[in-house]
Amino acid sequence: MTKPVFIHAGAHRTGSSSFQMCLARNRVGLEANGYDLAYPGRDGVPCGALRLKLPGPRHGSKRVPDFAASLRAHLAELSPDPDRALILSEENIPGRMIHFYDGQLFPASARRLESLAAALEAPPAHLLYVLRPYDQLFVSAYRKRAEDNPVTPFAQLVPHFLAMDRGWPELVAEFRDILKPRRLTVLDYAARGDSRSLLARLVPDLSEAALDEPLEAVNVSATDAALIELQSRYGAGERLSREDWKAVLARHAGDRTPRGVAAFSETEQQVLRARYAHDLERVAALDGVVFG
Repeated sequence: MTKPVFIHAGAHRTGSSSFQMCLARNRVGLEANGYDLAYPGRDGVPCGALRLKLPGPRHGSKRVPDFAASLRAHLAELSPDPDRALILSEENIPGRMIHFYDGQLFPASARRLESLAAALEAPPAHLLYVLRPYDQLFVSAYRKRAEDNPVTPFAQLVPHFLAMDRGWPELVAEFRDILKPRRLTVLDYAARGDSRSLLARLVPDLSEAALDEPLEAVNVSATDAALIELQSRYGAGERLSREDWKAVLARHAGDRTPRGVAAFSETEQQVLRARYAHDLERVAALDGVVFG
């Protein structure tokens, strides 16, 4: 696969589903202009066909060629014409958020990126990654998991969040050194803008295109009241149907009262915000990275 590939790699909890909805909304125009699309169908995003299977922490380096071959075949199915470019969006490229709870920031990211690099067979034309402040990221990740699973109380996980084994600079350096994109852009979440602007930033040839912003609200977080009911029911052993789950979220959607489901203390916030500010400076100083 030597075609131009433009990768939106997340991060998690930075509007990735909304970006993928933007791709879906503009699919007809993008395809007419020579761009194939690959993105997952999570959160009800239409026409999402990407099934990204990459190594996890339990997989050794010997498995990289197998994962690469499988992914190469899958991407060829989604974008078979060598003369058409590919826009790929998937926030799970470096790994899953579940490892945050053990104080690990994407522990299998290197092998996952090695697999993706081998699958592509050539450096991506552009890779774009949006960073979110650590305190916001960890709270949002916890809340998202609490929607669908019984979770450990947030306070018990705080020491792991505060002692995270590494940060954004190390991950961005892996993107650079393993995937070797011809252009690597990193944005602070506050500078993300809307999804169509992000798409035009990822694919500069679209900067003058008439892109539509999705109207649908995607992946809206549950309120504290909804999370409390969900956790109570999960703790009692219930397994909710999708319809019942949606009913819980809808029943409490208007109750925005904070109930302390997931919150750092002021001191903890200051520690994480200081680390994020320092890490943004480190990312901006990385060779080969366009920041902001």
